[in-house]
Amino acid sequence: MATYLVLTIIGDDKPGLVELLSETIARHSGNWLESNMSHLAGKFAGILRVSVEDSHADALVQDLQKLSSVLRLVVEKVSVSEPVQRHRTLRLSLVGNDRPGIIKEISRALAAQHVNVEELATQCTSAPMSGELLFNAQAVLKVPVDLDLDALQAQLEKLADDLIVEINLAKL
Repeated sequence: MATYLVLTIIGDDKPGLVELLSETIARHSGNWLESNMSHLAGKFAGILRVSVEDSHADALVQDLQKLSSVLRLVVEKVSVSEPVQRHRTLRLSLVGNDRPGIIKEISRALAAQHVNVEELATQCTSAPMSGELLFNAQAVLKVPVDLDLDALQAQLEKLADDLIVEINLAKL
């Protein structure tokens, strides 16, 4: 049987960090399944999921912990079985002038409707004409199947007016 591990990592960004992780995983016959990694403010940060045979799992975790001089790691053993839930998947896109609190307000509205944020990517970019900072967000949402999408859209549109941002929802 396989053991599944989720790793979160952060360290000073420099060449070879992904290679170091992948070599350590491969040395224990582990399989790099999925990941999301980025350069942020001079740091390299990421999250990844690995599968490894049960008989190699403890040794892999020990070797990963030895990388602490280069990377800060958190390793969690996880179950791959997920409860069957009825939901729809939507993509949320947001753009507007950057200001504190945008994600706080959007996430509060989504959580109140039992909407789960599965993926979130944000960035600030310079507006083409004014040079002001624009805040961009892309999210993948899991929405309960019985939630009224028109009501959710209306709630987000009202919030968009309050925040002075543009929000779009689309089915995936």
